[in-house]
Formats: sequence, structure tokens, C-alpha cells
Amino acid sequence: MPAPVLTQSAEPFLGETPHFLPGWEEIPVVETLVSRFDAPVWIRSSVETMTMGELSAGAATDVGTMLFVKVGKRIGAGLAVDRNLFRGTQGAAGLIGQLPVTEAGRSGPLEAMAGADMICREGLAAARDGSSSHLADILARMGELTPFDVGQAAQAGDPASMEILSRSGRMIGHSVAYLATMLNPELIVLGGSVAMTNDTLLAAVREVVYRESHPLVTRDLRIIRSQMGSSAALVGAATVVTEALFDPELMRGWIIEGVPQAHPGFQAARVAASDRLSSTPKPPTPPAPSL
Repeated sequence: MPAPVLTQSAEPFLGETPHFLPGWEEIPVVETLVSRFDAPVWIRSSVETMTMGELSAGAATDVGTMLFVKVGKRIGAGLAVDRNLFRGTQGAAGLIGQLPVTEAGRSGPLEAMAGADMICREGLAAARDGSSSHLADILARMGELTPFDVGQAAQAGDPASMEILSRSGRMIGHSVAYLATMLNPELIVLGGSVAMTNDTLLAAVREVVYRESHPLVTRDLRIIRSQMGSSAALVGAATVVTEALFDPELMRGWIIEGVPQAHPGFQAARVAASDRLSSTPKPPTPPAPSL
């Protein structure tokens, strides 16, 4: 999901959709999936699944401690400690997009100052005021500009676009430097739609983190861009499921019967989901997620 998912109760299976994003309170996501597919459902944030994907099949397969930073419209982080995802007390670990930053006399939360919206806004300004003929040409042809366009222009050497991405990377780097000094990770991976478009943002993050973090922290620290792209979230989601199903405590409840659906906990969740679905009016159309 495109938002933090609060830690659930001790029950191993979900039969009710937890609150995870304003506007989705009446959307029976879990109930619908359980009823339609007759299968257990787990919910994690997109940042958490991307972190798990990198840990299990990406650049962190041989790493114990990793910090994953997703850069898009929202900016969030995932932390793996001893190869386990750290979710925090309530499942809200990694909300770094709300950290305050200051750049050129302006202050605000990190994701507002350095995320995809800022990149798009500054790209439009550069196209309209003549700072970037490259972006002006894209705007004239397409009628709009996206953060991907700015990233591609930066990769092609457009000075204005490179400065926009560098500014974003520096602000992200300041926040990541604090985290790196506190957590001392072996690896930092940048992912998400903005980070994957070019090398400019990565270079700016590296510069600031290596300059501002403690020398002992940066001595062996690697900062790289994800090589998995969108596959990280898919692999991570599969990892969440397999780790849950084959956890010794949970597996003990279904292995003799041969299928997870035979677990008493899932049978109870199935009934709860069906009851809630039958008593819930037709849900409204859910809001479009923020990337």
C-alpha cells in the first residue's frame, strides 16, 4: 500500500482491513481479497516490500544492515537490521518524508521540498522562463512535464534539470546522513520513480552523506541505486508471504492439513471477512494512490 500500515494484533491472519490511508476507511480491501481468492492476505507499505525485495534478491543479499530510501511523490525509508525488516512499535518506521529541511532560505517537510512534486514544479518553471530549452521543447510537444522528463533531461546533460535533481539529492542527503550516522548501515539503496531516472540525484546524495556522516560510518559504506526497479516491490511482497507462512509457529497450525487455508486462524479470518463484507454497503471508488 502507498502508506504506512499499522502493526496488527497478535492474530496471524487478517479478517478486517486496517486503517492505512485517509479516504480508504470504508474500502474492504482485505475482506474482498480473502473472499475472492480464499487465501490469506498480508498488507505492507510499498517501501517495506521494496526493502524486502532488495534484501532477498537485490544488492543486499549478503548484507546484514541496509537502509532503503524510496524517492517519488512520497519519500520514505525502510530499515533492515540483521536481515530483518524493522517496522517500529506501530509499523510507522521510516517516515522520513516528514523530516524538516531547509534549502535557499525555504523550509518544509522533505517530501514537499525534494520529492516528485517539487521536481515537476521546478521543471515547469525552467521550461517557461527559458532556463531549459530541453524542457521547453518537451513541454511544447507533450503539453505537460513529468518528473521522469526532468530526470531524462538531467541524464542528457541539461544544466537546469541537473541542478533541480542535485538540489533534491542534497536535501535527501542531509536527512540520510543523520540516519547513517545513527544506524551505521552497510548499504544504502536509493529506489523509487525519481531515483531510477538518472545518476544526478544519486551523486548528490552520495556527496552529502559522505561529507556529513561520521568517518567511521562512511569508511565502508556503499550508496547505490536499486538495480531491481519495480521488481523490488513484487519480490518483497512474495518474501513477506513466504516468511509468514513458513514461520514455525504459524506453519504448525496448517502443515499437517497440507494447506494454509486449513489453519484455524485463517478459517476464523475467512468467516470474519465474509460477515463484514455482507454487512458492508457497496464501497465507494478508492482514491488514486500517490506514487
